[in-house]
Amino acid sequence: MPLWLDMLRTPMAAPETIRLRVMRLAWLSLCVALAGSVILLEPLQDHLGKAAPCMIALLLTATLTLTIVYLRAKQRADAAYLDQLGERE
Repeated sequence: MPLWLDMLRTPMAAPETIRLRVMRLAWLSLCVALAGSVILLEPLQDHLGKAAPCMIALLLTATLTLTIVYLRAKQRADAAYLDQLGERE
């Protein structure tokens, strides 16, 4: 069997657990909130004053932190899943 066909038939990622789904949706929400706050920076500054850039910095920090946590958890889940598949064969 050609390698590309074998790779096509082999699952490359673990099924998404509830924990990973919650983390992914939280990350997506943080990204949307960050993008929205950057786009609306001027109106936010009018309403919040100097707190607006601090809020954006907080969103950025939370997004980066969750990105690292999610990627590590996802990589561990994928590795464990692929190890489990390897043991079956």
